[in-house]
Amino acid sequence: MLTKTVRSRFNHEIGEKVEGCTILEKRTIMEPIEAEKRRGIYDYEVEVPPMVEKPRARAAARATAPSRPSTPDTYTRTTPEEMGAVIRRIPSR
Repeated sequence: MLTKTVRSRFNHEIGEKVEGCTILEKRTIMEPIEAEKRRGIYDYEVEVPPMVEKPRARAAARATAPSRPSTPDTYTRTTPEEMGAVIRRIPSR
């Protein structure tokens, strides 16, 4: 079981959920002061669900993407129509 510590200014009880994790242990860092309308500060030891490791996007893209030819004779330059951009000419001074 994996755990982590979550610090919060809100008072929760053991068994409730904080950030989607179940509270296992509660520690009061600073008591609330009602006269000053100040909240307390609490540390919660919470149970973290195990994370499923996803394959990296780059590795998956490389495996499925077709390979590009590396020979220079197959290279063609992109035309302005293919780029979809406007080419501006700057007048000479």
